Amino acid sequence: MKKAFLSLFAFVLLTLSQAIAAQVDTVEVNSAVMKKNLKVVVVRPAGYNAGREFPVVYLLHGYSGNHANWIQKAPGIQKAADQFNMIIVCPDGGFSSWYWDSPVDPQSQFETYVSKELVAYVDKNYKTIKDRKGRGITGLSMGGHGAFYLALKHQDVYGTAGSMSGGVDIRPFPNNWDMAKRLGSYAEQPERWEKNTVINMLHLLTPNSLSLIIDCGTEDFFYAVNENLHQQLEYRKIPHDYISRPGAHNWPYWENAVQHQLLFMNTYFNKK
Repeated sequence: MKKAFLSLFAFVLLTLSQAIAAQVDTVEVNSAVMKKNLKVVVVRPAGYNAGREFPVVYLLHGYSGNHANWIQKAPGIQKAADQFNMIIVCPDGGFSSWYWDSPVDPQSQFETYVSKELVAYVDKNYKTIKDRKGRGITGLSMGGHGAFYLALKHQDVYGTAGSMSGGVDIRPFPNNWDMAKRLGSYAEQPERWEKNTVINMLHLLTPNSLSLIIDCGTEDFFYAVNENLHQQLEYRKIPHDYISRPGAHNWPYWENAVQHQLLFMNTYFNKK
């Protein structure tokens, strides 16, 4: 009898935990500009069916990653979705798109896809706050570059942006991570590299036009370019949060960092 009661109790607890846990969907979203479907992970908070509209954070993966990286390697984002009552959207940004609309490759038009086509799909199919004040974007490495790049260019779409270990200045790395496949080589197309690196886009910002957070570990190979981004923002008197702590370019760092990013964005969403 006691064993049966304990089994029933365990079953009830499991049922309750499933009922209050975030729901993870994997959907396919069509990109008209690239003429293909792309997989997207959408994390809905436990309270999603309560009848309200929710803020959305677009969470971008890094070079060689895919839509499933975040949910597989940092499952704590599900708890954060519940805690902060937000929807988290993890798109597939291609193996090495850098989230540009490539002038070289018509199959790599990820600025248009993420900032226009995907946002339109999410707003149509989910209960979202359909305003920049209810949208944030962040990511790691290539996705950290992508989040700042897209937010700076589309300030009408996103109200807050973050970067974790972001490649926020691509120019010191002309032969790395397939960037030349997307822009052409730095030697032959220097104007494209200068135009499409985040550090050269700060003129698009005015104080408080975007709520910004940067995080990079001191042992990261992108540490120097993130330090420079921080200093350039300070020079321009652009408010931002900057986190620098021991850590390298790896998932243990990002699993921790993403919690700070989501907390920061939750604070922004809750401003009256």
